[in-house]
Amino acid sequence: MLRDKSLIPLSHQHQHALALCVRIDRAAPIGDADLTAWRREAAELFRGEIAVHFAAEEEVLFPAARRFKELRLLVEELLADHVWLRQSFAQAETGRMPAAELSDLAKRLSGHIRKEERQLFERLQKLLSREERAALGEALADALKDANQTCILPNEATRLRPR
Repeated sequence: MLRDKSLIPLSHQHQHALALCVRIDRAAPIGDADLTAWRREAAELFRGEIAVHFAAEEEVLFPAARRFKELRLLVEELLADHVWLRQSFAQAETGRMPAAELSDLAKRLSGHIRKEERQLFERLQKLLSREERAALGEALADALKDANQTCILPNEATRLRPR
């Protein structure tokens, strides 16, 4: 299904996060020499975009979805993911995240995003009226205004290399 314009800003941010996940997966196993750079990049993306993204979902999107009984369990799962992901990004920020946990973060974040895109967004687009989707889009735009609008470019250590 085509993504409704009210949800496109969230989907664009999902693409930025998925790009990091794919790069982490392709770089595995990440050596100790590059681990600090990968942690730094993950923490930077969290600070600049994902933290604001999570807040927008929790304050705007999830309450709209909770109105529908069929989406409540899914919203609870997504909220639990947010808790785990925040803790994981905090470990990256403080330099306490081993390489294996960085890979776990990428897998969990990727799964979380796909769950939102394929389940939550698809159902919401069908359940909300055009007017409700427009109001949701306006509220999301306001909630996302403080997020960075640029994609973080890889540095030398986190740039993908040919295999």
